[in-house]
Amino acid sequence: MIIVTTETVPGKEIVELKGFVKGSTVQAKHIGKDIIAGLKTIVGGEISEYSELMEQARQQAIDRMVSEAGQKGANAIVTVRFETSAVMQNASEIIAYGTAVVVA
Repeated sequence: MIIVTTETVPGKEIVELKGFVKGSTVQAKHIGKDIIAGLKTIVGGEISEYSELMEQARQQAIDRMVSEAGQKGANAIVTVRFETSAVMQNASEIIAYGTAVVVA
């Protein structure tokens, strides 16, 4: 599956529009990682525990979006975007969305 943030795929022609596709996941903080992250706020620097959590969430959202596009018969997704929002205290939703197409 080709995934791009642009409206077209360089060197390819969009021959069929399959429609809007999305994938999402809701991730909560892990209490153990939250304690470590709290300590890191004292000394500064990247909070890798949260970076890893968000990377896993983004990948899961992408995988779900790709699955939906595949079910529609697409071989590419264009204009891909991500959004995140807090759904409750200590939990965030990640959404990946775009337009499923067939390119040749």
